[in-house]
Amino acid sequence: MTQTIETAATGTATTAGARAHAREQHGKTAETMRFVPATSAPARLLAGLPDAASPTWAESLAFGRYTAMALGRGTRLRLTDTAGDACVHTLMYRSGATQERLNVADTVKVPWQAYPAAGHPLLSDAGRLMATIVADTSARHDALTGATTLAGNTAKYGAGTVHSASPAARELLTLGALKNGLGPRDVAPSLSFFKGITVDPAGSIAFSGSAGPGAVVELLLHMDAVLVLANTAHPLDPRTDFAGTAVDIVAWHAPQDLAALEAGNLTGPLAPEHLQALRNTDHDLAARNAR
Repeated sequence: MTQTIETAATGTATTAGARAHAREQHGKTAETMRFVPATSAPARLLAGLPDAASPTWAESLAFGRYTAMALGRGTRLRLTDTAGDACVHTLMYRSGATQERLNVADTVKVPWQAYPAAGHPLLSDAGRLMATIVADTSARHDALTGATTLAGNTAKYGAGTVHSASPAARELLTLGALKNGLGPRDVAPSLSFFKGITVDPAGSIAFSGSAGPGAVVELLLHMDAVLVLANTAHPLDPRTDFAGTAVDIVAWHAPQDLAALEAGNLTGPLAPEHLQALRNTDHDLAARNAR
C-alpha cells in the first residue's frame, strides 16, 4: 500500500487546492450576506434591539438580490435603508397554507389608505391580518405600481433575468417563491418599501423616490409566514442606470407586542377594519388549535 501525503495547495486548480481555499473562507464575512447565527451580525444590524431580544434573522441584502425566510407569529422585522437607495419588493405567504398570501389590493382598499405607513395593516386574500407596520421613518412606499418585469428591465436596462446585471423584481421574487414550493403563478402584486409614489387628483401616478439614508420600517407578524424580499429597482425610477443600495434586515421574537398593538399601545387605537382583520386571524388560529 502506498501512502500519499498531501502538501498545501497553492491554488484552486486541484481538488485539494479548491478544498483548502473553500475552508479558508469559513468565518469570513462580506459586506452583504446572511449572518448565521443571527447574533454574529455586525453591531449596526443589532443596534436598538430590546435588551431581552435575541435575533432570529440578520442579513444585509445587496441591491439586485433576493432573500426569503419563514418567520413565526409575534416576530418583529426591521428593514433599514442604510444608504438611502434600496427598494424592497415584498411578498408574504402563510406558512403551511401558502394559498393564503398578501393581497395588496385589499391592503389598500380595506383600511381606506393608499399610502402605507405606521399603523397600516397588511391583509391576506382571506381577510386576515398577516402583519402590521408598527414603525416607519420612511413614508415612501408603494402598494400600487407592482414589481419590475423581465420585459420592462430588458427595454430599459438591456437585461432583466435573475443573473443579469439588472434583474427584475418579478424574476427575483419568482426564484424566492420556487425555493419555497411555490411557482410563477403564486407571484402576486408586491408591496414596495423605501421608494414611494403619489397619485394626483386625475389619477396619475408620480414617483416620489426615497426618504434618504437610514430610513426604517418595522413589521409585526400576526401569523406564521414566509417572506420573500427582492431589493431591486422600482418600475417608475426615472434613472436610465440600474442603481441602488443594500438593505439591512433583522428579526426577533416580540410576542408581547401582539397584545400591545391590540390595546392601542404601539401605533394608537386600531381602526375598525384593522381590528376586524385581527379578530379574523385570532379566530382562525383558535379554530386550528382546537382541532
